This record gives sequence, C-alpha cells and structure tokens, in this order.
Amino acid sequence: MVKLLEILYLVSSKFLSGVARKYGDNRIMNLLFVKFEWATKKPMFGCQMCGQCILHETGMSCPMGCPKEIRNGPCGGVRTDGTCELDPKMTCVWVTAWENTNKMRVFSQKIDLIQKPLDRRLKGTSAWINQSR
Repeated sequence: MVKLLEILYLVSSKFLSGVARKYGDNRIMNLLFVKFEWATKKPMFGCQMCGQCILHETGMSCPMGCPKEIRNGPCGGVRTDGTCELDPKMTCVWVTAWENTNKMRVFSQKIDLIQKPLDRRLKGTSAWINQSR
C-alpha cells in the first residue's frame, strides 16, 4: 500500500505542482486546492491541513497526527510497544513513518531530513500551492 501511495504521490505531484504554479494566485483555484486536499488527505492520512505537507518525507505518515505535533522524529516518549506516551491506544506516528519509509523506493532517504519549524500562519492553506511558490 505504501508503494502505491508513493507512486500516486509522484504522479500527482507533477500535475498538481504545475497547476498550483500556474493558478496558485487565483482565489477560486486556491479554494479548490484546499477542498481537494481536505477531502483526500484527511481521510487517508489524518491530515491536519498544516499547509506544509511532508507526507512523502515521512513514509506517508502525517507527523501532525502526533499529539505534540513533532515534525523531526519521535519525542523520546515512545513506549517499548511503539505506542504514544500521551495516547497509549495510538501507534506513534514516527514508528509508522519509519516502517513505511523502509518500504518506499524514491523517498526512502527523506526521513533523515531536518524539517523547518512549522509556520502556523499556513494552517488551513494548500500545501501544494505553498510548495509551488
């Protein structure tokens, strides 16, 4: 499943990035992108619409699903069974990210990248449009 998601990401990124670059300043197009991302990424990945999506760099596991919203690896409170220290019913998003990244081909080394601090002003905006600027 992870490999399929990686392929879908690669294909869609070519198309969506081009559209976002060309029409990203258009208010209606911007709204359509936000609605599309919310309708697709939220159910599939638990997307929190941070506007700075790094799913392809974290094994298609959204780090914003972490109760602490940590974007650069686990907090150190991961339990020995791989669950979250704040929500023991939840697998740590970084455990899932690591497992999934090992199944990926193109983005397998991206998990090692240090992410920039989250810009909270972008919450609720389109990551595709933000990345194309």
